[in-house]
Amino acid sequence: MSSSSRPARLPRHGRDELADSGAVPAKVVPLGNGGPEAVLNDDGFAESEALDLVGVLSTVDECAYVWDLGTDTLKWESNAASVLGLEDIDNIVSGSDFEQRVVCEHRARRTAAIAASKACPYDRGVPYRVQYRFKPGALRGTASIWIEDHGRWWPGDDGKPALARGTIRVVNESFVAEQAALHGPERDELSNHLNRTRLPHAVAAAIGRAERRRAPSAFLMIAVNNLAVVNETFGFEIGDEVLSATAATIKRKLRSGDVMGRYSSNKFGVILSNCGTGAMRIAAERFMKAVRQTPIQTSACQMTATVSIGGVTIPEQASSVREVFSRSLHALEVAKSRRFDSFASFEVDTGHQLTRQRRIEIADDIMAALDDHRMRLVLQPIISSKTRKASFYECLLRMEKPDGTIVSAGEFIPFAEQFGLLRLIDKRTMELTVAMLKKHPQLSLSVNVSSTTTTDRDWLATLQDLTDEDRSLTKRLVVEITETTVIDDIDQAVAFVDTLREMGCRVAIDDFGAGYTSFKNLKHLPVDVVKIDGAFVKNLAVDSSDKIFIKTMVELADTFGMETVAEWVADAECADILTQAGITYLQGFHFGFPLTADELAVELEAAE
Repeated sequence: MSSSSRPARLPRHGRDELADSGAVPAKVVPLGNGGPEAVLNDDGFAESEALDLVGVLSTVDECAYVWDLGTDTLKWESNAASVLGLEDIDNIVSGSDFEQRVVCEHRARRTAAIAASKACPYDRGVPYRVQYRFKPGALRGTASIWIEDHGRWWPGDDGKPALARGTIRVVNESFVAEQAALHGPERDELSNHLNRTRLPHAVAAAIGRAERRRAPSAFLMIAVNNLAVVNETFGFEIGDEVLSATAATIKRKLRSGDVMGRYSSNKFGVILSNCGTGAMRIAAERFMKAVRQTPIQTSACQMTATVSIGGVTIPEQASSVREVFSRSLHALEVAKSRRFDSFASFEVDTGHQLTRQRRIEIADDIMAALDDHRMRLVLQPIISSKTRKASFYECLLRMEKPDGTIVSAGEFIPFAEQFGLLRLIDKRTMELTVAMLKKHPQLSLSVNVSSTTTTDRDWLATLQDLTDEDRSLTKRLVVEITETTVIDDIDQAVAFVDTLREMGCRVAIDDFGAGYTSFKNLKHLPVDVVKIDGAFVKNLAVDSSDKIFIKTMVELADTFGMETVAEWVADAECADILTQAGITYLQGFHFGFPLTADELAVELEAAE
């Protein structure tokens, strides 16, 4: 909770009465919403004998408190110790003492209950209600009870919480069940540690605690090695047994106050309180040794496990939950790259950070270009080998930056793939292509689509909507898919091709020959055009093996009634060799560089 050295701001009419009387100020607070006021005695409680409030509270397992956040002083009603199960109320006479008894993963909840409140009607205070687990016994023990903390706070002159009054009640197990139903279980069913949802809350609490106390903590990301092999060999049930046993081994080596949670299928996160860099390494070595030396008796057989660990210190190396997870994962990858059963502490990698920042910037540029309609198409001619005239044009994507700079697809498509943006790009490319077909009836165009689009029914629906099933448009369109797409899922590729051909489009396999299973796949796929990978063309004049491949490919395509395109044609000698081999179309800088549609239209008019 936020604290302040300033006095609490009391209800205005209460302050005026104190000023008029000239009496020594007592604390005046409202007893309830719109109810009467009470003057607090030196212990912070109401001077009234009308009701036995302590007795009433005790009957419902509740106790009351007043918290002066400026001095961090907590004053309790006389029944607090018995209600909370404490031997002595002196154990919680300050806010920090009380916080020590809140389980680590719930401290952030308690803090947020007050700190997250903003607006305040000063005469009534700001209400708060929060539930958390509380340790009534030894601080290093594990026993805890659920309590609900309900009250109001008043700000000081700086607007921050300065005085809080409330009640705490012990809640039963039915309340725990209700919370689980509302918010999901806190514990991972397999390991009985914090689950993926609750672990970030515990990390946030650890960050706040480390910053307040100026004492470092650490976070370890622990991965069980070779779990996939165990799952594949023995089944997932045995893999779960290994995972559960490994988690239990690590738990036995935790100190009091350390917290463990499930991060993902084979990863656990461990929060180490009061732990610097050196102690973090010692703890990691302790965990690795314990796991390595502990046999695991599974239902199948006896096994042993190993773990790899990446660590980060809090808040020195990571001051947010996102940084804690991302940087510990980065350190874990470093540990795995060395050997199994290894530990690595996070280290700032300037090159890695710059690369990562560059990727983020490119992703932002791509999204902005899509939103601002700054994606452009340029056209490269595909020439008939017989007439040496353009038969159709390939649409090549370009991105225009706000300053007018043009970026080629090769510079941003790999990043778009990493960030899952290819579907958006393919859709925008198709919109531009169809618009160009409508504007220039004399053009026939080909357009590339990514592997993700071959499974995207929305893309096909978009194409149908854009063309309105007008075959005067679709018959002038060639859709290119890569051979690797075919290899990944031949059945899906066949269905995609069949749908396109039913719409009137032609289909081409791009980069043919790069997948090494070309001939087998070609037999099953009803495409119209085969575009031979440029790697077999660029050295054609000097490489006899490339000539043999081209000859074989032409013969095979003829057998299936398919046309062929040779890419990367750079000179006349290469073009002549390909023509003699029977290639249908030629494409490359020898026949022209990419032009915009308007530039191409001017060029065609001039040629006429």
